[in-house]
Amino acid sequence: MKRNNQKTYSDKKLNIAMLGHKRIPSREGGIEVVVEELSVRMAALGHHVTCYNRGGHHVSGKSYDTKKVNSYKGVRLKTVLTLDKKGLAAMTASFFAALRCAFGKYDVVHFHAEGPCAMIWLPKLFGKRCIATIHGLDHQRAKWGRFASTYIMLGEKCAVKFADEIIVLSRGVQEYFLKTYHRDTVLIPNGVTRPACEPAELITEKFGLTKDSYFLYLGRLVPEKGITYLIKAFKNVKTDKKLVIAGGSSDTETYAAELKELAKDDNRILFTGFVQGKMLNELYSNAYVYVLPSDLEGMPLSLLEAMSYGNCCLVSDIPECTEVVEDKAAVFKKGNCTDLADSLQALQDFPKTVMDYKTKAADYICSRYNWDKVAEKTLQLYENKATAANSYSGEIVS
Repeated sequence: MKRNNQKTYSDKKLNIAMLGHKRIPSREGGIEVVVEELSVRMAALGHHVTCYNRGGHHVSGKSYDTKKVNSYKGVRLKTVLTLDKKGLAAMTASFFAALRCAFGKYDVVHFHAEGPCAMIWLPKLFGKRCIATIHGLDHQRAKWGRFASTYIMLGEKCAVKFADEIIVLSRGVQEYFLKTYHRDTVLIPNGVTRPACEPAELITEKFGLTKDSYFLYLGRLVPEKGITYLIKAFKNVKTDKKLVIAGGSSDTETYAAELKELAKDDNRILFTGFVQGKMLNELYSNAYVYVLPSDLEGMPLSLLEAMSYGNCCLVSDIPECTEVVEDKAAVFKKGNCTDLADSLQALQDFPKTVMDYKTKAADYICSRYNWDKVAEKTLQLYENKATAANSYSGEIVS
């Protein structure tokens, strides 16, 4: 795009740096998926993309560590010095990544998540164009202590002060920044790619699961995801189906241990641990119902993925979920175990309702949320502030 015959970034291939994620390729969290999806697409378009990976071990344990590589699908990968201790890994990795970006030859430095944005001033000091994506209001998450929450709030304020543009993933977060800081943001939700469903093979061999034999939660084991409510509610559901809780802990095993203790007297409840690859695909492909009982979300990527597999979904009534599903999924009152149990029982008792949701889910979600469009909108936002402001004020990718 050209304005007033002036050259913009779209006339050349950009040098782009991304930081704030743990590492790619990885499914350690939603941010890692977003960074991978964007960076790979941008590299395929001919842009020069560098992702600064953390050092240290996989968030679910060193048994999940993979071999370090220097490139991935056209994206350059650089591992930065990281103090692999709780509360220090993200801080130290984002500092050293930001420092390298400040001295690197980058047109755009793209920060992901609030905490890493505490270092956004560093490349900005050296004249770099800085973009921040706020994946959620991280200071509200229950897992953080006082120091970590204070640091994350610092990152939020630094993003407001120093970022050339702030990307948010939901209208609720957009309204928060406008009300709290009088700061305009750009709404670009996450995307999804329609997958190929896979028959139950690995999950049958390892866990005894078959098609439509289980309710599924898939995500990190952290308090704000509402898994405690889910376990308590499921205990009151009359069904021979299992409840599969798939995912690893994040930063601490304490909460995961509490969940397992809560579930120990119900042999229908199964914990798989962290899953990826074919196992992940099979779990999504063969679930009877996908459940996301969250108290807090940024933009629930797992929900988009679950719907893309044609799942019937049951979600809490927080705006970040209801904006996504509209009338294409079942909804219960956030934090209400009784309502959640009633909703689970109704889906158990009325399989036709489940099938109705399944037939609508994939076409709806894949037509509305598309990674190619997300990458395109993000690249256009990289161009310059004037162009972006004229084109993207509050626009939602659809």
